[in-house]
Amino acid sequence: MVAYVIIPGIDGSDERHWQSVWEERWGPSAVRIAPASWSEPDLPDWVAAIQAAYGIASRRDGRVALVAHSLGCWAAAHWLEQALPDSVAAFLVAPPDPRGPAFPQEAAPTFLGLSARPLPCPALVVAGDDDPYCDAEASASFAREWRAQGHLLEGHGHINSDSGLGDWQAGLELLRGLLDR
Repeated sequence: MVAYVIIPGIDGSDERHWQSVWEERWGPSAVRIAPASWSEPDLPDWVAAIQAAYGIASRRDGRVALVAHSLGCWAAAHWLEQALPDSVAAFLVAPPDPRGPAFPQEAAPTFLGLSARPLPCPALVVAGDDDPYCDAEASASFAREWRAQGHLLEGHGHINSDSGLGDWQAGLELLRGLLDR
């Protein structure tokens, strides 16, 4: 069995977002982080929220999958570096480029100094070839630096609610492939 920790990006994920659809599908096997700083993300607050959600998820099942989107990818990576948990996999979708022009610098200043370092677990970075928050070259670089497998998705932008993915079956298959490794 696998428990899932849902780590959305800035402002959370609305009901149309694939993360919310998956969370509903997974029911009690899923735990969404609950930081106090959704709109003005504070990295220590988000890391603490991941730790709390992981604590709940790891008691339910032996294996935990972090399912992160956007800014949540950076919070997840930072938590992984600190916590070094066992039996975890990281599914990182559409990480924004903290050095890119579209990064929400004013809203999320505590995320600006982050850089990708090798992750202590199996990981997959899924990025859009036309993501306005991160170009394909930068996302490939993050995957290499995190020592994660990379997957480029064509024509779905930031891979969010506006991408019209619904329950995103192809994403579920990518996640299953990560968990089967």
